Amino acid sequence: MSEKSFRPKGRAHRLAGSLSAAILLIGLSACQTSGPSDITGSLGDTVEQGEAPVDPRRDIETYHERLRANPKDADAALKYARALRATGQRAQAVAVMEQAVLAQPSNKALLAGYGRALADNGNFQQAFDVLGRAHTPEDPDWRILSAQGAVLDQLDRHDEARQYYASALKIVPDEPSVLSNLGLSYMLAKDLPKAEETLRRARERAPRDMRVRTNLAVVVGLQGRSAEAETIMKADLAPAEGAANVAALKKLLARKEAVRAGADKIPVAASHRVD
Repeated sequence: MSEKSFRPKGRAHRLAGSLSAAILLIGLSACQTSGPSDITGSLGDTVEQGEAPVDPRRDIETYHERLRANPKDADAALKYARALRATGQRAQAVAVMEQAVLAQPSNKALLAGYGRALADNGNFQQAFDVLGRAHTPEDPDWRILSAQGAVLDQLDRHDEARQYYASALKIVPDEPSVLSNLGLSYMLAKDLPKAEETLRRARERAPRDMRVRTNLAVVVGLQGRSAEAETIMKADLAPAEGAANVAALKKLLARKEAVRAGADKIPVAASHRVD
């Protein structure tokens, strides 16, 4: 599918371009944050299923011991790697999942977890290849399709990414996590109006999802409508939480000054179901 990208002018154009250079696939985890420190999307929950660890350091100890006792314990490997990622030990999580996949190369859940760990560590092409082995054309998994799309977006292959989102949406029409990823894809391709339209659809279906809300607010803010973006961020929240979210949004959008100063990267987080 080929789509012509809208090219926003001025500062929004420069910021959107810098965002595309640095999106991080935190989106492969099911973490839900209370505030928008980054732009959030969906890759995490789309590949690995389950809840984010409440106490990851304790889980590291627990599942490390389980895995030592039984190196073929797939559940322990997945939860150990997830806890490692939650504490920032991404390279070690990759190593854990690599060993697990070597021991059970046909285990789809392990392949999905390995792909998630690779993406979280910035190994995008390898992640895409591994995720492709985690399901089949005869039995596609919409979560993995969405995850593959998010990885392609990290590789600046936005048209291809949108084909994967379209395939996922055929299985789960109007799934907000997929729509959120699709909206981010349009943003990274600098089609801000289309990104806004898509993210509004996602928000209609998941009005309480902070990731979707943050994505929409950022896209609105990038178009110069800062007051509207702030309203989106604090809607239906307690005053203190709303104020904290608005402050975080302002901080994120203010990073455009770094772009103007010549910086080439702005952290962006893609977040949704894989765990």
